[in-house]
Amino acid sequence: MKILYATILTPNDTSLYRLWALERLGHQVIPFNALDYVPTNPLLSKIAYRLCAGPAVDNLNRDLLRVAEAERPDLLWTDKLLWVRPRTIDRIRAMSIATVSYMIDNPFGPRRDPGWRLYMQTIPHYDLHVVQRDKNILDYTARGARDVIKIQTAYEPTLQFPPPPGWSDADRDRDVSFIGTPYDDRGTTLTRLWREHHLSVAVSGNPKAWARAMPPDAYKATFRIGELFLDDYRKAIWGSRINLSFLTHSNQDEFVHKSFEIAGCGSFLLAERSEGHLQRFKEDEEAVFFSTFDELVAKIKKYLPDEAARQRIAAAGYLRASRDGYHNDRQVALILERVQSILEKKFPQQVSAR
Repeated sequence: MKILYATILTPNDTSLYRLWALERLGHQVIPFNALDYVPTNPLLSKIAYRLCAGPAVDNLNRDLLRVAEAERPDLLWTDKLLWVRPRTIDRIRAMSIATVSYMIDNPFGPRRDPGWRLYMQTIPHYDLHVVQRDKNILDYTARGARDVIKIQTAYEPTLQFPPPPGWSDADRDRDVSFIGTPYDDRGTTLTRLWREHHLSVAVSGNPKAWARAMPPDAYKATFRIGELFLDDYRKAIWGSRINLSFLTHSNQDEFVHKSFEIAGCGSFLLAERSEGHLQRFKEDEEAVFFSTFDELVAKIKKYLPDEAARQRIAAAGYLRASRDGYHNDRQVALILERVQSILEKKFPQQVSAR
């Protein structure tokens, strides 16, 4: 297919990795970088983000239509894009172009992030919505969505892969490691691991956010380095004896991106227990889980000194993630299978001509 792919495109965004997967699957992708429309002035950028209005939004919709008219793709794929107007989607669909919206975040969740105004209006206008939660299928359908599919987040196999043969604890300089954002009570949890149980904790992420989430002494003792991306992200996972993965409860997560990335890196995963995680990894064989703080502490103290068990579980977790397609190629292919069925119903002559 010829796909117009509209999203924020930077080397550090997972949307770029899905673009790569589309190309690896043999499709012609026309990138439309929404980052080009974000105002460089911080105040104007914040206003545009919160109100979903203004010259930046006008220009994005105008140019998206212009590119669609010039290129005439089979599919418009918007990836976590909040500034598209309903009439823009309608005009693109009128060109016999199928439309899909991929959204990792939860516009119906309790976190109440700003910026959803236009996106909520477009829900009935897309041909297909890609979501991450069973609950969202009901939410979107109640809002008038034409079709909804649940797809899990995934690791990027060109960036996240196991370490070289012979990798061991001698190559690891992080004991209990978390790389990410301080949502929910993560700052408190990691502080308690360090303060109450004297564990060596390494935290990486946005330094300002973590400084707000932790007491000064805990932050000073545990914060290792700022945000990590690409090779640095993978190497930090490799360099961790225990990689923690928390659910974002304020986003009503069933599973989290990080869990699949850790497994894809062939590393030991200690994740918050959920039905979504349990469906995807055999507990204590392919990953280890916890539900309470006390259980988290017990699992850390059990596995931290047992390198052989960690290596065995990490290897099994990677094999499961690879075999069952927890990577972008498989998850993107599942979306395109649904898109193909939509195209066959809407434009059978167009599909047979390809």
